[in-house]
Amino acid sequence: MKPLSQFALSTACAALLISPLASAQNAAIVNGKPIPKAQLDRLIQKSGQPNDPQVREKAREVLVTRELVIQEANSRGLTQKQDVKDKIDQSRIGVLVAAVFEDFVEREGVTEAELKAAYASIQADYTGKEYQVKHILVEKEADANALIAKIKAGTSFSDLAKQNSKDPGSAPKGGELGWVGDKSLVPEFSKAMVSLNKGQMTDKPVKSQFGWHIIRVEDVRDAKAPPMDEIKAELKQILIADENWQKAKFSEMMQKLRAKAKVQ
Repeated sequence: MKPLSQFALSTACAALLISPLASAQNAAIVNGKPIPKAQLDRLIQKSGQPNDPQVREKAREVLVTRELVIQEANSRGLTQKQDVKDKIDQSRIGVLVAAVFEDFVEREGVTEAELKAAYASIQADYTGKEYQVKHILVEKEADANALIAKIKAGTSFSDLAKQNSKDPGSAPKGGELGWVGDKSLVPEFSKAMVSLNKGQMTDKPVKSQFGWHIIRVEDVRDAKAPPMDEIKAELKQILIADENWQKAKFSEMMQKLRAKAKVQ
């Protein structure tokens, strides 16, 4: 065999070996342009969806579509047009502004004084009474009446709730809803609940959009806000979501950037 032919054969064999490796490293190759598998993994991770074959194939199609559009824009010369460049720059600046502001807020944007003010503002919402309540939810009034009769005869409310209630959230806990305010529940339920004293149960089933309820109040207390330290994360989110707070904080951030910048 001639040396040149041997070289060609070895090159072909190397290509065969490299090809599966390249395929394993890439999610797809579009007109010779590889889309790395790591890019596909990041897209799935950001989506929050399960990393299964069906989701991976859909995500792969998204990346292929993006790449085809980019290649077509390049082939048409659109990425060289000034108005397109300007729009791309505007989008990039928008992303950077949002990222810088988000980082500023995370590092130093929310002060202790602002958290205390936010806490004071929500304390006014905690008025009236709170009720530690249990309930059993069934579809038919007759079933509810039968259960009320059993409870009055001495059968455990909690046991009947576990066995019969259609509420998936409270049934495993014996019907326990925890401490609730009258405004946190549907009107029919709340009206019946607030009419009960500690340890009392409704004599008749209560109808709501969900079905028929048997309601029992375990305890009653004055409503009060939880300690500030327990809800700091929630208070921070309340502030961050406020548009007026955002505007004030953005202005503060820009003033700080200006103060330390050399602008000629």
